[in-house]
Amino acid sequence: MDKLISRRNFFKGAGAVAVSASLVSRVGAASLPEAVVANGPATQPPPMPQTGRPFSPVVTLNGWSLPWRMNNNVKEFHLVAEPVVREMAPGMKANLWGYNGQSPGPTIEVVEGDRVRIFVTNKLPEHTSVHWHGQRLPNGMDGVTGLTQPGIPAGKTFVYEFEAKRPGTFMYHPHADEMVQMAMGMMGFWITHPKNPNFMKVDRDFVFLLGSYDITPGSYTPRVNTMLDFNLFTFNSRVFPGIDTMNVRQGDRVRIRVGNLTMTNHPIHLHGHEFTVTGTDGGWTNPASRWPEVTADIAVGQMRAIEFDATDLGDWAFHCHKSHHTMNAMGHNLPTLIGVDHKGVAEKINKLVPDYMVMGERGMADMESMEMPLPDNTLPMMTGKGPFGGVGMGGMFTIVKVRKEQKPGDYSDHGWYRHPAGTVAYEWTGALPAASRNSSAGGQSMPLASKTKPVEVTVRKPLGHAGH
Repeated sequence: MDKLISRRNFFKGAGAVAVSASLVSRVGAASLPEAVVANGPATQPPPMPQTGRPFSPVVTLNGWSLPWRMNNNVKEFHLVAEPVVREMAPGMKANLWGYNGQSPGPTIEVVEGDRVRIFVTNKLPEHTSVHWHGQRLPNGMDGVTGLTQPGIPAGKTFVYEFEAKRPGTFMYHPHADEMVQMAMGMMGFWITHPKNPNFMKVDRDFVFLLGSYDITPGSYTPRVNTMLDFNLFTFNSRVFPGIDTMNVRQGDRVRIRVGNLTMTNHPIHLHGHEFTVTGTDGGWTNPASRWPEVTADIAVGQMRAIEFDATDLGDWAFHCHKSHHTMNAMGHNLPTLIGVDHKGVAEKINKLVPDYMVMGERGMADMESMEMPLPDNTLPMMTGKGPFGGVGMGGMFTIVKVRKEQKPGDYSDHGWYRHPAGTVAYEWTGALPAASRNSSAGGQSMPLASKTKPVEVTVRKPLGHAGH
């Protein structure tokens, strides 16, 4: 697989890693599975499974699925928790924590009924654990440090083993120094496919996690103590225009699974099509309970699977509908300058600061095309180019591209949509009628039945104690 590297020699050498002897002897593992890492941010089209039960693999947006080995009918994976460098978009990289070379970590795919064994090696500077969010499993495998297990010390490897009992979409993340480790990007997706490969079958199946970071322009490491004022909102730790498009064929049944591990909710909106919510962390929704939507609000710690038929050709926006979440490196506590003429002030400032640029007096749209000096390792707030100019978006924004020529299994980008003649909005150059304006200021919701006479009120000063 492109840009996946085997760490065959990763564990060779004395003292490279210490494995919990009691756990390894209990499972009878002769050796650790290979730790495979990814070193590029592009979406990796998944290969069909070569061992184990058959399933249709998912496509992890700007990510990949973790390979496994079969060991006496047990599906074995190897996760490595470690510091990583993640390119959030061309021109900006971040020092994060993740798994197997990336944040988020690789997607783990299994089949309902599989016996699963996950080796977790800790290459972080502090202890960690892995919580398998939403899974039914033995209590001691739930991954809550101090409650269900000791933390995995730095340099050690622990083993988790359980049966994938319930089909559905899940997540994994630490329950150890959680505020820091999740703020640094430690998370990943887990898919348990149903035994019946034809159950809820779709043609395209995409997955990604929502993330949020506070990275000061010019720096590389997130501010982990931030609670609300994040300046980068991500799909799989990528921001637009660095997020890959979701490329599908006209007529495909498309599923998009989204998990939210940020500090707030995200109303995820699709243009051009309506969808139904077919799955949550709790399982598949009853078909009788579904209704059409174009926006699904995903709360903190939740997952939603949406499905739709890609009937209409085009480049359809797919994004969080909180407008601040579709911007990059956004500042806070800035004054609104719309309508303020500060030309004279700008001229004076330019004598001191030659690169100073006026922003905001006509709104912020000028920033789509503005080329101004930026600190190293940061991104413009509004960016991205489309076939008609600046898109003026960032953050949680990408595009669903529906094409006739997209073959089954082809996830490549075929370029911008070619609109048929007469189907693009255009400028009106004819005469404009005079605008009709309503001069009414509006009424009251509870007007008085009749006018009343003024009431005269006499105010007397109260007497103090003892006649004072």
